[in-house]
Amino acid sequence: MRAALSEASKATGHDDVPVGAIIIDTAWEIIAADHNRTVQRSDPTAHAEMLVISTVAQERGDWRLNGLTLVVTLEPCPMCAGAAVWARLDRIVYGAPDPKAGAAWSLYNIPQDARLNHRCELTAGVMADESAALLSEFFRSRR
Repeated sequence: MRAALSEASKATGHDDVPVGAIIIDTAWEIIAADHNRTVQRSDPTAHAEMLVISTVAQERGDWRLNGLTLVVTLEPCPMCAGAAVWARLDRIVYGAPDPKAGAAWSLYNIPQDARLNHRCELTAGVMADESAALLSEFFRSRR
């Protein structure tokens, strides 16, 4: 999660919401890392989670990311939670909950929806205070 937080802090340099994500393998090696770039790219889909999922899929030449874990500083939104399921990630680990858009527990639980063809294990609240503080400071500075 520290690596994801480090990525998140980079987003503020281009006025993006500070969310960072990494994908790790079973040996805990980081195989991709990125941060939100929606403002930078003028792309509403350029969330940190989407970027790392896409990077790993392209590098592997396979959209199936079995055996990998997504680590992200903020609870994934519906788009990102859905992408994790479609990519068949084994697990999602996230920091701060997102009561307004969270789709891994707060509003929905897409990663564990039994109606879908794949489910991801979930671990919530890892370094949640640090993740939330980064977000709070970002939004406080814009008010």
